[in-house]
Amino acid sequence: MRKLLTTGVAVLFSTITGVSVQAQENSSINITTTAVPFLRISPDARSGGMGDAGIAISPDANSVFYNQAKIPFAKKRAAVGATYTPWLKEVADNMYLATLAGYHQLDELQAVSASLRYFNAGDVTMVDYGGNKLQSVRPRELAFDLGYSRKLSDKFALGAALRYISSKLVTGAINGANYKAGHAVAADLSFFYNGTDENSKGWTAGISLSNLGTKIGYTDDASSKDFLPAGLGIGAAYTEVWNDDNKMTFAVQADKLLVPKIPGSAEDMPAYRNKSVVAGWFDSFDNNATQLAFGTEYIFKDQLYLRLGYNSKSYSYGNWQYVTAGAGVRFNMAMVNFSYLVPIGDKVNRNPLGNTVRLGIVFGIE
Repeated sequence: MRKLLTTGVAVLFSTITGVSVQAQENSSINITTTAVPFLRISPDARSGGMGDAGIAISPDANSVFYNQAKIPFAKKRAAVGATYTPWLKEVADNMYLATLAGYHQLDELQAVSASLRYFNAGDVTMVDYGGNKLQSVRPRELAFDLGYSRKLSDKFALGAALRYISSKLVTGAINGANYKAGHAVAADLSFFYNGTDENSKGWTAGISLSNLGTKIGYTDDASSKDFLPAGLGIGAAYTEVWNDDNKMTFAVQADKLLVPKIPGSAEDMPAYRNKSVVAGWFDSFDNNATQLAFGTEYIFKDQLYLRLGYNSKSYSYGNWQYVTAGAGVRFNMAMVNFSYLVPIGDKVNRNPLGNTVRLGIVFGIE
């Protein structure tokens, strides 16, 4: 077991231990935090190689994580995909996000899907304000989805998914409080426009509202529950087809966290805690928690895929800037993807995915 002393882990546990990470009074950094932050991790290697721009690119098994409405336009009748993502690789070797997703087209108009995200936060040593060791814990979180999507026309589709979330960070008595696993339910709503022709040339676009659901709590105190990472994402992509062997997709995506900004003083915390979920959505537009992603994908003979991307998150979203690279190779029914992330810029926060390789595989059924 390794002792983890990173800002990312401290933020992960701040919602249930009362420990907070605060900047100096003259700092301009104001991170907008939420519960279950693993839902904000890009869950597949293909989009991970394109700067995390996944809302509007062509559909595959992992579309259920980004835009449910894309699935009726998928060329495969059914598909299943799995991805492994290391987390804080430079600090610990037992932290990771694993995902499993799949869909089945019922007919030419509609499809159903399911997915699972499992986050293993490794072995963590908890300490109090004085740095005294309290206990070692093994945090685990998961989210299970069921989804449905339907074409409205030859170009438009809608999708929806229901999500069950379980978050087990710490259990038992700590600092005089009794902690337990947290549970929540949420929903995703999505829209997709497919303007491509039979050769896949043309524009696609999408809108996604994600994690719209209840708060989550880790004690019996109803006033200490925290917001889920609700978000709004808008994306567009254009695919150029030069000939039968060569294609290229250009994608752009913007995301906004729909959660209220955490108050700067303890006196304002009760009002923040008592705020309803719907009120939090409308109060979120002053938190400046946004990210912008760009990605490209070059396709050769529908067998070799080369990808590049760039992502920039605002200070409130996490203050990470990075470039990504990835590749994919298709073998008959299977496609293997990997991506690599390199942090850039002179910002103060370190990306937990920095210099790690994400691996994924997708199986398609005609």
